Amino acid sequence: MLTAIVSVTVLGSLFGLGLGWAARKFRVESNPVVDQVDAILPQTQCGQCNFPGCRPYAEAIVSGEAQINQCPPGGEAGIRALADLLGVEVLPLNPENGREQPRTVAIIDEDTCIGCTLCIQACPVDAILGAAKLMHTVLEAECTGCDLCLPPCPVDCIEMVIRNPDPDDWTWPRPSPGNGETELSQSDRVTAGAA
Repeated sequence: MLTAIVSVTVLGSLFGLGLGWAARKFRVESNPVVDQVDAILPQTQCGQCNFPGCRPYAEAIVSGEAQINQCPPGGEAGIRALADLLGVEVLPLNPENGREQPRTVAIIDEDTCIGCTLCIQACPVDAILGAAKLMHTVLEAECTGCDLCLPPCPVDCIEMVIRNPDPDDWTWPRPSPGNGETELSQSDRVTAGAA
């Protein structure tokens, strides 16, 4: 019995040392600027920027392959934050990529849903729950509002609605340059419009 315990302990230690060595040897260094750009992007994974997700878009921005103005969900505030981080000029949102809109969330009409699973397959963040031939529903906290679930739905049972503002997303209004009036952020404009 003692021999078995000692053997398992020695084997566990050897495997641990081997894994530790492999982690150091094959570690992939991450570019800290790409990490900072990726943290600014909204993580909708919508593809409106012509990249398959926010991380590839961040890598393209840092490498100079893409402009900072290709993310409609990030909007003007995102462009400003990217310009500040990278020390470049603020550009207007590129209309070819879309337009800035209030944050939305998908809602599925569960009475109309036929359970085809096409929306589940299209969702880049796994925010839709359901199974074949059973109704589906959206986890609102996980939904990024990317609209990618709308085109594949054969019965048009998905609607995009304006997301209720989250108190954690609220920011103080910023003064506009020159006139002393305050400028509202996107989330504040949505809140003001709802009032």
